Amino acid sequence: MSTTVSTEKPGTSSSAAGRAGDSVFSGLSLAAGILILVVLAAVAMFLFLQAVPTFTAAPGDVTGGKGFFAYIWPLVVGTLIAALIALLIATPVGILVALYISHYAPARVAKPVGYVIDLLAAIPSVIYGAWGATVLAPALVPLYTWLTGYLGFIPFFGGPASQTGKTMLTAGVVLAIMILPIITSMSREIFTQTPKLHEEAALALGATRWEMIRMSVLPFARPGIISSIMLALGRALGETMAVALVLSTGPLIPSLIKSGNQTIAAEIALNFPEAYGLRMSELIAAGLVLFLITLVVNMIARAIIARYKEFSGAN
Repeated sequence: MSTTVSTEKPGTSSSAAGRAGDSVFSGLSLAAGILILVVLAAVAMFLFLQAVPTFTAAPGDVTGGKGFFAYIWPLVVGTLIAALIALLIATPVGILVALYISHYAPARVAKPVGYVIDLLAAIPSVIYGAWGATVLAPALVPLYTWLTGYLGFIPFFGGPASQTGKTMLTAGVVLAIMILPIITSMSREIFTQTPKLHEEAALALGATRWEMIRMSVLPFARPGIISSIMLALGRALGETMAVALVLSTGPLIPSLIKSGNQTIAAEIALNFPEAYGLRMSELIAAGLVLFLITLVVNMIARAIIARYKEFSGAN
């Protein structure tokens, strides 16, 4: 009676299956990455092709009668101003709230505050816009009048102050509230990931809680904070309905408390349904400009993060 001796090493079949699974997963990941690049290139190509009639049209045929640059420049400035105001307000508040939740507040307080901040992200933008236009804007009119009376010599606060409150500053405040959950939530998660040994070592050496945060937590979380700010900036640049409801359409105005100005996204949202022909091409060209601005902002953000990811003061 003959016996067959297996020369196959134990675990060979499972190792082969594992390698096959790795190959499949690697292929799917590569395909997903390529798909994203293809979609991005397709969107960029579509926007460019549809915008060509605007670039080649006579200046007098473009809205405003002075060419595409004269048309798009006030929208670009308005978009950047609104986003900058939102970041200036939301960034310090968001980081401080995140620090309070992660390092100062007791658990019974930190959890409810965190839930409330997260719920802000679930509110539709049209609700923010309606609240900003009907509640916040009228409430800010006395402030705008005061700014005009006492700080009117500064161009940003030059009068006459809007009596409706629908200004670029109001839009910036609304955007700040909208992007606050992004900065707070991401910063909070990064702060809680700071190595406890680093925090305990700083405290053991006699550092106060703030000194520990300044020397250990903030350097460790710097790339994450920058990422959260840039993600919030992307949201602010592309917001449509909230800004469209708050702002009044008008020419470029340097003052933040006068009625007027508009952003690219709101301009597209307000005019796209009735647009046709060259007007449609203008709006698509405006979308192309917003696409390029967002792309440049993200590239700058990635460069900043790559600069700091190799070094952390907590290392």
